[in-house]
Amino acid sequence: MVSALSTLPQLYSFRRCPYAIRARMALHAAAIPYALEEVALRQKPAGLLAASPKATVPVLVLPGGQVIDQSLTIMQWALAQNDPPGWLMGAVTPSGTFTESANHWISLCDNIFKPLLDRYKYASRHPEHTPHAHRQHALEALILPIEVQLGQTQWLLGARCTLADVALLPFVRQFAGVDATGFALLPLPNVQAWLAHGLASRWFIEVMQKPGAAAQPLN
Repeated sequence: MVSALSTLPQLYSFRRCPYAIRARMALHAAAIPYALEEVALRQKPAGLLAASPKATVPVLVLPGGQVIDQSLTIMQWALAQNDPPGWLMGAVTPSGTFTESANHWISLCDNIFKPLLDRYKYASRHPEHTPHAHRQHALEALILPIEVQLGQTQWLLGARCTLADVALLPFVRQFAGVDATGFALLPLPNVQAWLAHGLASRWFIEVMQKPGAAAQPLN
């Protein structure tokens, strides 16, 4: 637990949660030091519950007491402080809203794909369809559209990596991990290359260190 006098932001996170991963990647890219508390989902810390009634990660508590409890808002806040890789360019307007293209991909991921991904990942809890059918629904919702887009542009929004790519990466990773062997055999060369590139980036590798390995982002 971080002292109330701490000058560091406090991040409540869960290592494998895709929402938390994308928040950590943005904080890391922005080189913003923070105190990390890894949350045990079955025994959530009092600080998390006090900071955010939703009690789901990620939650960022700033030194002044401001609470940011949405992953995309954490990303935008962090990158607005410092954006060395230029992830906001093309993804966020000068007024701070997502561009139409960025909003399309993020909404597709968070609102449509994520529920289908959960059904695929936990197919035994959703016997109304076979695991293969659940996978196909998730594929059609997001993975296949990404494959088509990446056949036209190097990244989702064009020639450079943006917040949209970073925001979607952990969810596509989770999809691929449900059946890694099967995913590797799918005819998705563009998605597979895009995913491999993202997972090999230092932004991803360094924020996925196990708790205790690194308490804050590296410069």
